[in-house]
Amino acid sequence: MTAEKLPRIGLGTWQNEDPDQCAETVRTALEMGYRHVDTARFYGNEEAVGEGIAAADVAREDVFLASKLHPMAEGLAYDEVYDGIEESLSLLGVEALDLVYVHWPVGNYDAAETLSAFGDLVDDGLARYVGVSNFDTELLAEALDALDVPLLANQVERHPMLPRDDLVAHAQEHDYYLVAYSPLGRGDALDLPAVEAVAEKHGVSPAQACLAWVTHPDNVVAVPKATGADHLEDNLAAADLTLDPEDVERIDAVDRRERFVDREGAPWK
Repeated sequence: MTAEKLPRIGLGTWQNEDPDQCAETVRTALEMGYRHVDTARFYGNEEAVGEGIAAADVAREDVFLASKLHPMAEGLAYDEVYDGIEESLSLLGVEALDLVYVHWPVGNYDAAETLSAFGDLVDDGLARYVGVSNFDTELLAEALDALDVPLLANQVERHPMLPRDDLVAHAQEHDYYLVAYSPLGRGDALDLPAVEAVAEKHGVSPAQACLAWVTHPDNVVAVPKATGADHLEDNLAAADLTLDPEDVERIDAVDRRERFVDREGAPWK
């Protein structure tokens, strides 16, 4: 696996749009032990995320900060990438991002032009790593061919109802992380009998059992969103839970299939 070791559980901030609540959530999470914070220009909360990082009693260099540029908002032409990242850095109040993602491979995304710009962000010290989000294996092959810097991550929806085994395997083969968003399936995964049974066996919450399954492969990390301290603490505790092989098989056997996040025009089959 890549030399950069990502925490098994990070903090997602999608829909955390109230500035005061968002900043407080980020501060609380970091002081609780989170070290990976995920945001995006499209979320409209980068300024609040930056305020939370600044307020936390945690050094900036100890926080792995990721954001994304959206093709339908910032745009993904070469100059738009640079304009977008400069605005993100200004809003976040940081000198560089640890990871910058292509949010969706739609709109004016062009593998050669867009990823050339992302690679130059790394060369210019504005980002440490490049990632993509919502890419399938065909788009990943194209991206890997176009990039002149290593790919650190592909962020996709992953939970027991959408396991994405092909993407887990592709990430393992090419030595990058799969970052799971919506890892609790918008809460629906917590009511699955298999998840409830595994949680009861280990004496943990269904959220912990679900997150432990999502991050069972060594190359998969999760960024569940939460605001309250109780949910933040519960999610983070999943990092210390190791499932038995039979637990993994039990949740693997869930036959319900559902995708919660989709975008018109996205090249998903």
